[in-house]
Amino acid sequence: MMNQFGGNWTEAKMKIVVDYAKAYLTIMNKQSWAKTLYFDGFAGSGLIEVDEYNEAVKGTALRILDIEQPEPFDIYYFVEKEDEYFEALKQNIKINYPNKDNAFVVKGDCNTKLFDMANFLKRDINYRALAFIDPYGMSVNWNSIESLKGLGVDLWILVPTGLGVNRLLKTDGNISDAWLNKLEQFLGLPRSEIINHFYSKTTVNTLFGNETFVNKEKSAIQKAGVLYTQRLKTVFEFVSQSFVMRNSNNSIMYHFMMATNNTAALKIANDVIKPNYKL
Repeated sequence: MMNQFGGNWTEAKMKIVVDYAKAYLTIMNKQSWAKTLYFDGFAGSGLIEVDEYNEAVKGTALRILDIEQPEPFDIYYFVEKEDEYFEALKQNIKINYPNKDNAFVVKGDCNTKLFDMANFLKRDINYRALAFIDPYGMSVNWNSIESLKGLGVDLWILVPTGLGVNRLLKTDGNISDAWLNKLEQFLGLPRSEIINHFYSKTTVNTLFGNETFVNKEKSAIQKAGVLYTQRLKTVFEFVSQSFVMRNSNNSIMYHFMMATNNTAALKIANDVIKPNYKL
């Protein structure tokens, strides 16, 4: 069982995380007191199928395990909810990294495990975590991100601004309760604020009197990226620029960004993003 390759931006995304991880480990290994934890909330199977080449390439989880110089992470914690991917990742690690007895593959929900990681970091203050969240749709709830406030975590997160948030924002503003609930859970904002952020009202004097029209912002996807950055800044001190992922029609699908409480980490994140397109 393999994950599907998402185009050149998938490769770029993985390269960003791995390049950042190497720089992160270089700095952390100079801190004699520090222990390092790598957390992947949607680890997948470990392999990604590339249809056009009829082959599989290593996913982020295995590429992180490949890092030997500088010194590797003290603990790897891979979370996967889907049975097939969970079993495949366990097998791939067992076969290809038999000596990595500090690599744990757990079956569970990322939201729950983010809370667990937060509690772990509060208990053991010597640990610093690098977390990578590459979710299925809008499955990461804001309260689980919020649980990381004040902790030693650098968080890379893929935000489905185009393929998630924008799709729920109906053009006419007639959004179902279910979709509004999802937006509230994802953004951590009441629906009134969400509506006000993405829609404007225009009153027009017509033959039948004044009529009010609801208009969705034309730049809703870009505004979603800016809004999520602002939300992250309520939890972390700094947020990087975004690596913006587009499809073949040049439509924005995702914003990929890093949140941290460390100025050096922010500079590194922006440096690894620079070679890639950003908004």
